[in-house]
Amino acid sequence: MARSTARPVVRLKSTAGTGVTYVTRKNRLNDPERLVLRKYDPVAGGHVAFREER
Repeated sequence: MARSTARPVVRLKSTAGTGVTYVTRKNRLNDPERLVLRKYDPVAGGHVAFREER
C-alpha cells in the first residue's frame, strides 16, 4: 500500500544550533505552515523549539 502525500515525512532541526534532528510525519492539510515543536535536545541539555526543515 502506497503512503499518502497528505502526511509527508519531515525533519525537525533544533533552533539551538546544535545540529540535532528529529524525524516525524505531519498532516499537510491541517498544518500547511512549518511545524514547530518543543522537544528534548540532548546536546543543549533541555527542551528547545525544533523547526521543520524544507
